Amino acid sequence: MLSDELKALSPDEQSFFWTRVEDQLPLLLPPLRALYGSFDLDALTIELLKVAARTAGARCERLRVLDLRRCVSPDWFQRPDMVGYVAYAELFGETISGVGKHLDYLSELGVTYLHLMSVMKPREGANDGGFAVADYCDVDPSLGTLADLEALAVALKARGISLCIDLVMNHTAAEHDWATRAAAGEERYLDYFITYPDRVMPDQWEASLPEVFPEMAPGNFTWNAPMNRWVWTTFNSFQWDLNYANPDVIIEMAGVMGFLANVGIDVLRLDAVAFTWKRLGTDCQNQPEAHLIVQVLRSLLQMGAPATICKAEAIVGPDQLVPYLGAHDSVSRHECEVAYHNQLMVMLWSSLATRDAGLITHAMSRMRAAPSYTAWCTYVRCHDDIGWAIDDRDAALAMVGGTSHRQFLADFYRGDFPTSFARGVSFSSNTLTGDERTCGSAAALTGIDDGRLRADEKAIEVGIRRLLLMYAVTIGFGGIPLLYMGDELGLANNLEYLNDPEKADDSRWIQRPKMDWLVAERRNDPSSIEGRMFVGFTHLIQVRRSIGSMHATGALEWVWTGHPNVAGFVRRNVRHGAVMVLVNFSEEQALIAPDFPQRHGLVTPVDRLDPGPLASTGILTMPSLSVRWIVDAAAEGVHPAPPVS
Repeated sequence: MLSDELKALSPDEQSFFWTRVEDQLPLLLPPLRALYGSFDLDALTIELLKVAARTAGARCERLRVLDLRRCVSPDWFQRPDMVGYVAYAELFGETISGVGKHLDYLSELGVTYLHLMSVMKPREGANDGGFAVADYCDVDPSLGTLADLEALAVALKARGISLCIDLVMNHTAAEHDWATRAAAGEERYLDYFITYPDRVMPDQWEASLPEVFPEMAPGNFTWNAPMNRWVWTTFNSFQWDLNYANPDVIIEMAGVMGFLANVGIDVLRLDAVAFTWKRLGTDCQNQPEAHLIVQVLRSLLQMGAPATICKAEAIVGPDQLVPYLGAHDSVSRHECEVAYHNQLMVMLWSSLATRDAGLITHAMSRMRAAPSYTAWCTYVRCHDDIGWAIDDRDAALAMVGGTSHRQFLADFYRGDFPTSFARGVSFSSNTLTGDERTCGSAAALTGIDDGRLRADEKAIEVGIRRLLLMYAVTIGFGGIPLLYMGDELGLANNLEYLNDPEKADDSRWIQRPKMDWLVAERRNDPSSIEGRMFVGFTHLIQVRRSIGSMHATGALEWVWTGHPNVAGFVRRNVRHGAVMVLVNFSEEQALIAPDFPQRHGLVTPVDRLDPGPLASTGILTMPSLSVRWIVDAAAEGVHPAPPVS
């Protein structure tokens, strides 16, 4: 069986493939049975194994070697030297080849993971920032070719940098081949999507469905005149939701994942994965089957291309977040290897606005731990808006109202709250639910832009400290910290998008500036904003690489510091000891007990970010807007191993 698919492999390589199949089948079959038990499971399993075998058989020798190395060292993405950078290719380097011309810059910063946004071929015209994909297996022609992408992947790996791109899971563009064939009446492809001849079923679905973009794209269904049918379109009229109840769709998607892995992609960001399964009477998000879909695809990828891992783009509530890493109640399953920690991101912005450590400590303490074989992607901001996902139960524990606090944060970061330092803008405000999301560059939201506009050097300096504080927490958290392009230079809000008719009604473009390489030349000038920012970032990254306890496998515990403005957590690693991260969200100095680190097992505490004394006159001092990374000098252990590239 599968001899044709594996004929390019040597006998040893075939044996390695079958070893992976044997390892993954027990993980593949239960979710496959739960999803498609009414179909011929034997035939479906064989078709999926053929996909995995074709992937393995088509891998070049370089990638086969990488498969072996990463199977031997499966923690390659969990190590403290893994630091990410996120950028749109056209904004960072104009083209994919242009990105390759700036790899020295990434290496200077200390980057070992590059996420290039939206490089696959989108529809022409409005395309949701490239997330309306017309071809999963071809590159946006304005950026270059598939060969350019493969060449970039090779160049990055030569520097020890892994490449991540987006795989849009929930929908295709209306111009995708599957969609155009469905619109032409081909029955096979019509079943790839969810369509209805009248409003009976759409109206039933809409009764429980929220609107993702109520201002730009109200409703969840779009009338398609050529088809004479209503098409499920969660995000935009030109983005057609896929029907994963049809096993042909998961077969196709497994093939796409294998194809991209063979281009040299190390991490596939599974965009909108939370929306992939529909159930009447629900919001059709985070359904159990969405997790089963990922479990199936992840097992097939491990069979065919084990050097490639999956990242969940699931911007959901805290209780729904950890399951995308496989933690389901008391059971752990193999799902995505990494996921965005949007809860940490939201809580950091909340704490920065309130200067209070209570809510973040309550909320983060209540989250379930991620499985030891996974890692969080931590971030301060991304290409998208900030949704104020404050759980009402967490708010109640901190003695605040959930609804009122969410509105406060929207007001504060819009700049409409007294004493606010922010200059953000609203995005997709929903008057029915009161939900409002926020956009803005990190510099705009932390007060740097405000200081620039007022030519206030003190305000600029405080803004820089706020921004570095936020990143000091995410970089010090463990897992994979992600730096959004331009934050390392303090780039300002981008208002040029207002002049582009295709972007003007989407305020998310305000935080997607074009990389200013003239500004970047000032990164080594300590008197400039860019220089202060860049030096601060490189210092954080360099110090992190030397702290073995920031390995993602360590157990993390949030601790009460006894000071209302100071939050803290401890990450413990069996091999490397412990690191305590303390953060003062206030503009005022904070004092805590001098033996606080010792109480949590750090016998000989040393701050790796600031080598000065931890305590003076019997008190542990936390300067204004400061972060400390405290290790036990007597038990820190060996440094992390070099990356497996």
